[in-house]
Amino acid sequence: MSLTLADIRAAHDRIRSGIYRSPCPPSVPLSDLTGSEIFCKLDLLQRTGSFKERGARNALLLLDDAARRRGVVAASAGNHALGLAYHGKLLGIPVTVVMPRFAPLVKVATCRRLGATVILEGETFDDARRLAIEIAARDGLERRVIAGQGTMGLEILDDVPDAEVLVVPCGGAGLLAGVATAAKAIRPDIQIVAVEPASAGSLSASLAAGRPTHVAVSPTLADGLAVAMVGERSFAIAAPLVDRVVTVGEDVLSLAVLRLLELEKTVVEGAGAAALAALLGPEGREFRGRKVVILLCGGNIDTSMLDRVIDHGLVADGRRWRFSTRVSDRPGGIARLSAVIAAAGANVREIVHDRAFSGFDVFATSVQVTVETADRDHVAALAGRLAAEGFAVR
Repeated sequence: MSLTLADIRAAHDRIRSGIYRSPCPPSVPLSDLTGSEIFCKLDLLQRTGSFKERGARNALLLLDDAARRRGVVAASAGNHALGLAYHGKLLGIPVTVVMPRFAPLVKVATCRRLGATVILEGETFDDARRLAIEIAARDGLERRVIAGQGTMGLEILDDVPDAEVLVVPCGGAGLLAGVATAAKAIRPDIQIVAVEPASAGSLSASLAAGRPTHVAVSPTLADGLAVAMVGERSFAIAAPLVDRVVTVGEDVLSLAVLRLLELEKTVVEGAGAAALAALLGPEGREFRGRKVVILLCGGNIDTSMLDRVIDHGLVADGRRWRFSTRVSDRPGGIARLSAVIAAAGANVREIVHDRAFSGFDVFATSVQVTVETADRDHVAALAGRLAAEGFAVR
C-alpha cells in the first residue's frame, strides 16, 4: 500500500472544516531545559484531546453512502474511539467502538456521551488491535486513517519550515507513517525520530526483523502506545523513512508529564509526553543545538492517575525522597531528626513509626521518612548530613 504527499494534501483539504488547526509554538522553557530549539505541535487541543480525530474524520468522509448508513465498527483503547464517536456524530454516521475492559472510564463515558455504542471486550490492547486490523483490512480504512494523521506533518512544516528534527510517538505506527511521508516528501533532509515505550518496543523489534514483529507488552504510562505489534501497512510505509528510534522508560515518561505540566502549563497523557521524554534521556544530547518539533498528540490522561504520575515524576526528578533510619524513642528523638532535615533545607512530608519490628532495643524505633527536596544533589547532601549526625540511612 503506497501513500503519497498528494494523498495527504487531499486529506487535509477534506478534513479542514472539522479539525482544529493546532498551533506549533516555540517553547522557551523546554529549549532551555534540553539545549535544543523546541517547538510543540499542540494537537492535544483537538476537541477530543488527541490527533486521532484527523484520521477518523478522513476515513469517515471517504465512506460511500451504503457504508455511511451501515455505520462503522472499530477497536480502540480510547483516543481513536473518541475521534470516531465525535466525528461520527457530526457527520451522522453510526459508530460502534470495541474497547478493552480496562480502558479509562472517562474515555468510555465520553464515547457513550458522544452517541457511540461501546462494547467492552478483551483484556488487552492486543485483543482490541486484532479486531481493528480485521476491520481495517476489510473496509480499506487504514490507508485513509494514515493519510489523515499525516496532515499534522503538513501543518508542522507550514509553521516551522526550517525544522531539522520531528520527534513522533509510535504505537501502531499510523501517525509515524503519515507524518514521515508528508515531511520527507517536502523536506527529504529532515530527520524523523520515533519514540516508543520500553514496555512495548514493537517498532524496534520490527525494524530489526525487517517485518512487523509481535512483542510482549507490560503496563505503561504511555497506554496509547502499548501495542504488541505495529500495523503491517503502517510499518511498510514508515520503516524506510525513520532515521532513529528512541526507547523511553517509565521514570522519564512520568518526568516528561511533570515537566510539561510545570513548564508549559499543559496536561499531557503519557503517550503524548513521549516525544519530550526522548529528549530528556541520554539520547537527547544528540539533538542539542538543533531545531526540534515534538508532537504533543494526546491530553486524555485519567485524572485519577494524575497525582500518581506527578508523584513518580517528582521521585524521578529527585524532588521527593524516602528513607528509613532509627531514632531514639524517647522525647526529642524525632525532633532531633527533624532538625537535621530542616537544617539541610528539606521539608518533611511524612514520618511513619515502626516500633513492633524495630528490634529488641525498646528505647529506639525505626522510622520511614518522606521528604521534599530540590533535586538529586540535594538528596545526596541530605543523606551525607544525616550520616554525619549519626543517622544510618537505608
